[in-house]
Amino acid sequence: MGGWVKKICCVLSLLLATSAFAASDDVVQHDNSRISIFLQPAISFLSFEEREYFQDAIDTIYQEFRANALTAEESLTVAKQDFQKVNFCFPITGGLQFQVLQDHFISAGLGFIYDNESVVLTDRRNKTHNYSYTIQGVPLYLEYRLAIPLNLMTLSDGGLFSIVLRWYWTLPGTEIYSTWGKIDAENSPLGAGFGISIGYLIANWKNVNVFGDIGFSSISVKSKKTFADLVPGGADDKKAKWNVGGLQLQIRVSFGVWNKPKPKDEDEGDNDGEVKESDGATKTEISTPAVKSAPVAKGQ
Repeated sequence: MGGWVKKICCVLSLLLATSAFAASDDVVQHDNSRISIFLQPAISFLSFEEREYFQDAIDTIYQEFRANALTAEESLTVAKQDFQKVNFCFPITGGLQFQVLQDHFISAGLGFIYDNESVVLTDRRNKTHNYSYTIQGVPLYLEYRLAIPLNLMTLSDGGLFSIVLRWYWTLPGTEIYSTWGKIDAENSPLGAGFGISIGYLIANWKNVNVFGDIGFSSISVKSKKTFADLVPGGADDKKAKWNVGGLQLQIRVSFGVWNKPKPKDEDEGDNDGEVKESDGATKTEISTPAVKSAPVAKGQ
């Protein structure tokens, strides 16, 4: 539980940092593109609990190296590295986005997830041995982004806040391979999982818009093989299952290829009581009431 608490605190901190951008804006910003293409790099903490199989295999090899040492000096030569306890990677996604209504977006995206973990062990003869495993994913998703009403947010000024819902499929290339073997994921046409995140329109300039998202995804896959086919000591009594989703921070940069027309200014010199002079200055007309002459008395 402690690990999840740390991850949640990290996500909340990133959300507060993202929200800080909103405080500096005085006008609500909108993405005015009807159709746009986007590129979306991300930072992800994968929900891969099966990493313990690989660590157990390294521990077993290390103990064998120590058992083969003939002297105390050789025993001291034996050394190992441990696999990281968190699978941390940088997925990237590209896709197409449609704005069907004001601040309502439907997107289709294709991503690539790659996480390589490697360690080095040293035997009694001071010879190094490399061991590794790689998690790879090719997710395809449909996404719906919905604007959050400003009266529901703590910050009322700035860019567009939105909630994002995704449904994922996986394509060939979703797999795990290691020093000892490889397993491929089965790709179901019904999908592999979901994602949800909260986003903020950080900045926009002409046809370029930058969104920041913080959220969670669960992309669960399974293989016809077992983890015993991938790593010594892996479970061999059931088909391998794993998850390539997790906590993530995303930055989406989109470029509008078809955009809404820019709104015209409402105050183009048609305000009552104002007249523009030739030098560009504006002055206010002052109406002076007519002064009537006093009547002249007869007989004078």
